[in-house]
Amino acid sequence: STEIPSYVTKCPSNGLCSRLPPDCMTCNTNYSCVYGKPATFDCKVKPHVHCVDQNNHEQENFTINMTCQFCWQLATTDYVCTNSTNCMTVSCPRQRYNATCTVRDHIHCLGNRVFPKMLYCNWTGGYKWSTALALSITLGGFGADRFYLGQWREGLGKLFSFGGLGIWTLIDVLLIGVGYVGPADGSLYI
Repeated sequence: STEIPSYVTKCPSNGLCSRLPPDCMTCNTNYSCVYGKPATFDCKVKPHVHCVDQNNHEQENFTINMTCQFCWQLATTDYVCTNSTNCMTVSCPRQRYNATCTVRDHIHCLGNRVFPKMLYCNWTGGYKWSTALALSITLGGFGADRFYLGQWREGLGKLFSFGGLGIWTLIDVLLIGVGYVGPADGSLYI
């Protein structure tokens, strides 16, 4: 009995060969192509994969056109990376985390389709900048802005000092307005 390989589930049957995902074909890699320039690659479908040309004739050998570049050099819209929610987005210098990125199925590139990449922390905890600013202007003297952002120690300090007799309140309006003071969990505003 012949076992069907796992990649066959990703391969559409009887579609255009040039539109197959990279997992469904084997291409002769031309590493001497000029970076950023169009290049043509000779490809062959893998066993158990069936595809056709523009005239609806089944074929095994075909060519694909793509831009000569490695997968890690693609635009950020051409791959998907893992996210991290345990790093601080608001820090100086900005923190980075190790992500594992995977190229989208319809994109062709040279090299490994799964690669590591250092990305800036970029996530949100659901806090709105406009809400924080409105609370700072209206109820900042009672620490409502700091409580909203999850900074309860500073909120208690503002509450019991009446907003630092108004000085701390004015400074917080300015700091929240320019985005210097953010959520306590280190996330970005919505």
